[in-house]
Amino acid sequence: MADHSYDYDVLVIGAGPGGYVAAIRAAQLGLKVACAEARETLGGTCLNVGCIPSKAMLHASEYFDAAANGTMASMGIDVAPKLNMDKMHAQRIDAVDGLTKGIEFLFKKNKVTWVKGLATFQDAHTVKVGDATVTAKDIVIATGSSVTPLPGVEVDNDKHVVVDSTGALELPKVPKKMVVIGGGVIGLELGSVWNRLGAEVTCVEFLDEILPGMDGDIRKDARKIFKKQGIEFKLSTKVTGVTVKGKKATLTLEPAAGGEEETMQADCVLVSIGRRPNTEGLGLEAIGLATNQRGQIETAHDFRTKVDNVWAIGDCIPGPMLAHKAEDEGIAVAENIAGETGIVNHDVIPSVVYTLPEIAGVGLTTEQAIEQAGGDKKAINVGKFPMMANSRAKTNHEPDGFVKVISDAETDRVLGVWCIASVAGTMIAEAGIAMEFGATSEDIAYTCHAHPTHAEAMKEAAMAVTGKPIHM
Repeated sequence: MADHSYDYDVLVIGAGPGGYVAAIRAAQLGLKVACAEARETLGGTCLNVGCIPSKAMLHASEYFDAAANGTMASMGIDVAPKLNMDKMHAQRIDAVDGLTKGIEFLFKKNKVTWVKGLATFQDAHTVKVGDATVTAKDIVIATGSSVTPLPGVEVDNDKHVVVDSTGALELPKVPKKMVVIGGGVIGLELGSVWNRLGAEVTCVEFLDEILPGMDGDIRKDARKIFKKQGIEFKLSTKVTGVTVKGKKATLTLEPAAGGEEETMQADCVLVSIGRRPNTEGLGLEAIGLATNQRGQIETAHDFRTKVDNVWAIGDCIPGPMLAHKAEDEGIAVAENIAGETGIVNHDVIPSVVYTLPEIAGVGLTTEQAIEQAGGDKKAINVGKFPMMANSRAKTNHEPDGFVKVISDAETDRVLGVWCIASVAGTMIAEAGIAMEFGATSEDIAYTCHAHPTHAEAMKEAAMAVTGKPIHM
């Protein structure tokens, strides 16, 4: 029953993957819901300038690359591709447009009110949104994250020289030379788009290996694959500044450990060193809520903050900054507010890099598993299977990558699964379900997988855990 002393039962601040899902789920559970969002469209970073448009560009660039680099010719399709940048951008915009309108439709269908404007807390039940004041019994903070700036480097997306991830999606033409600062997911995805379309791409990473947080074998193998595709890497290197003159950028670099400075020229510099929570300007001080050192809002396991009836989810709380993590938390927080039990298993959240091949993982890395066992390498068993021995990968001319299954040596319970394969992002879902059910490697090994599919590599890697893969 609606509490008539408030305008709404629930106000969600932010309409990204966490916020819009929380709003819809709360409405499904019979609550009166509003969602505050300042953008002209719903869907947050992910849908407007992140996951979705980048996938549209990745997919289109893969077609171009297959035609341009001889992949199609090797299969008997002789084509000479011509790049139409305007059309490639148009299909990206169309994909985003269709999906943002889809969320608007879902809001209407579920009777969620969209309150347009930036939200600022007045007290624990009152929020100013633009010129309006909205009250709610429960408030969910789902404000997401934004690009982390790099000191000494000024981003100006309109000039197309020094850009962030948003600007890198909208370059009007292919830069001759592109430098990507940061060897994480976003830098590698967008770097690979422009690499495929003809740019010379160099990735500069402060750490000694790309893809921090992923399994060690995956990180090494991925870099070799990207290098083969034409991306150059400067690891253990720090960017100390970028200056722009006309349409050219000059970067100053030095070894991460300190040392001699060098310079580098580029037509486009992509700054992608990570993201930070959007918690500034929310008026958290008005409700006595402080953030941690990283600017995140700390919550209990049910997503309650220290302030009664104020909850938080997604990128603005600790944990991986992933759209699907925010979505699951959105469902859980709505269920908790409605008096049900909403739970997210943070140990089983897959992560995917949508390059070609894709890179995906769920659960512990080998390094984490050994560390959790007190440094005992014998506490885990590892099975690996190469994609080049997989029949579907062979017919598709996709030999790169492997699947790796990590299990507990004593119980055989699966602790983590990592893979590089053309469809790794889809394959990892099987591993997630298996781990959610507490599967052993034997459970995966003795589950019949359709032939010929890439997924058979998962079965073979699970068989390899106990030393008995068939096809190698």
